[in-house]
This record gives sequence, C-alpha cells and structure tokens, in this order.
Amino acid sequence: MRIKDNFVLRELCGNYVVVAVGEQTLNFKGLVKLNETGAFLWQKLAAEEISEHELLNALLSEYDVDEATAKTDVREFVTLLQEADLLI
Repeated sequence: MRIKDNFVLRELCGNYVVVAVGEQTLNFKGLVKLNETGAFLWQKLAAEEISEHELLNALLSEYDVDEATAKTDVREFVTLLQEADLLI
C-alpha cells in the first residue's frame, strides 16, 4: 500500500498537515492533521509501496514503544487512511 498521488505533508509551526493538490482537490476537501508519529508513518507510505508489517517494523526501529502498542497504532492509522480513501 502507499499514499495516493497529489497529497503532500507539510510541517507548519511544529504541526504536521496533509493537503490535497492538483486533481485531488476536486475530491478531497480540507486537510489532515498528524502528530509526529503519524507524519513518520505518512512519509513511509508516501515514499514507496510498503506493507503494514514493514510499517510496524519501521515504527519499532524509530520509537521506544512496545510491539503491542505499535501494532495497534499502525492498524488504527492505516484504517483511518483507508476510510478517508487516501491509500492505493
């Protein structure tokens, strides 16, 4: 899975937001606000095709978090992106 084209992540005053650009502005109104961890996962999904398991491993490598918590967080994040139709 990966992020659809024409969505960009920006950092504004320590806050992370995702906005639609180009043709996506016709279908997606508003923005998505992310915390640091969400921005980290977003960047992984935007850079390349990556599995949920690979996201989990990246999160475990980057942050001091137990596997159960990380697994739940990754699943919830992916589900939210799927519900917002941001993944392909």
